[in-house]
Amino acid sequence: MTQPVRYIAFLKDVALLSLTCFGGPQAHIAHFQNLLVTKRGYLHEDELLELNALGQVLPGPTSTQTLTAVGYKLGGPNLAYLTLLIWMLPSVIIMTTAAVILSNFESKNISLEFTRFILPMAVGFVAFAAYSISLKTVTTKTGVVLMIAAGLASYFIQTPYVFPITLLIAGAITAFKYKAHPKEEKKKIEVSWANFLLWGGVLIFVWLVGWATKSIPPVTLPIRLFENFYRNGSLVFGGGQVLTPMLYTEFVQYAPNKLGIEYLTDTEFLSGYALAQSVPGPVFSFSAYIGALSMREYGITGEIVGAIMSAAGIFLPGTFLIFFIIRMWEGLKKYRPIRASLEGIHAANAGLVAAAALLLFQPLENSVMNFSFMIGTFCLQAFTRLPTWCIIGVGLLLGFFIHPR
Repeated sequence: MTQPVRYIAFLKDVALLSLTCFGGPQAHIAHFQNLLVTKRGYLHEDELLELNALGQVLPGPTSTQTLTAVGYKLGGPNLAYLTLLIWMLPSVIIMTTAAVILSNFESKNISLEFTRFILPMAVGFVAFAAYSISLKTVTTKTGVVLMIAAGLASYFIQTPYVFPITLLIAGAITAFKYKAHPKEEKKKIEVSWANFLLWGGVLIFVWLVGWATKSIPPVTLPIRLFENFYRNGSLVFGGGQVLTPMLYTEFVQYAPNKLGIEYLTDTEFLSGYALAQSVPGPVFSFSAYIGALSMREYGITGEIVGAIMSAAGIFLPGTFLIFFIIRMWEGLKKYRPIRASLEGIHAANAGLVAAAALLLFQPLENSVMNFSFMIGTFCLQAFTRLPTWCIIGVGLLLGFFIHPR
């Protein structure tokens, strides 16, 4: 098989994965292993798991970084960027379409009452995410303390800056536990700074452009959206579930409208989050939904531009960073403080997601119905194998046929 033919076959498989992978990064890796390793033999199982571990170390969407890293390994940056585009496109299109439809409903005063069960169900999804993340990553007393501290900080200090500060402090604390990790023979680290400078350069550039065009809202809003999501994509560890509290703080709670962006209601945010859980592909596609609604006042064109800028902003930093780190990972992972810091980062992530569940439930009515759907959704995920899209579909159907008294 010639290389171009092999690349086309790989991209076809990526397209298949983008349409069939449900359930988030934990489920995605099983699909990757089945198709890319067992059926196609693009790489060995240990290579895939190594790339997945690398994605977990870095900020950004883990499954997306894993898949783009496979593309990078097979064909370099060009194939990796095509992999990213094909992987994210279906879910981004679905979420953008959902935002346009929702905005159209609201402009025509069409009731969104049919989504009323989806709202507590979305809280159930977040609560289960916090539970599952804590089970897998919080295994020490230090981890428990950091998880609780991070949750309390996020709950009581409702500002976007609490997230990166919390993650950095938690990682620094557990880095001092490096002696608990076995020594490994260190390798010389060869650093190629090109992709790191690209990552930092883009961040500075869009910030400067946004500042320079702040008096021209139709121009500056897409730039500010890109900068906002690019910044969050550079800071979030642990996948789409951890991204949720950051986005909720900035686009729902953070009342001072300094960006000139239209903020989302709790109903819009929770409905979108629930939908993002039920579509195939990366959960980070939720960013396209938020970006579209943030620019709804500029019509469908503005919504599409907002979705594209937000999706590009959230996916690019993780891609730049994995290209940067993959070349020196073999040497870097030998350093014990690096491995030790992950304990604190993952524990803090669990606390941030748990706090998000509480914050998301607060705007909802304290009714038996809402509690029942929230707890029911949690239990369905914990004790059954029902796919997320099926759970969401049932919630929507019940919203259509069960009318409040």
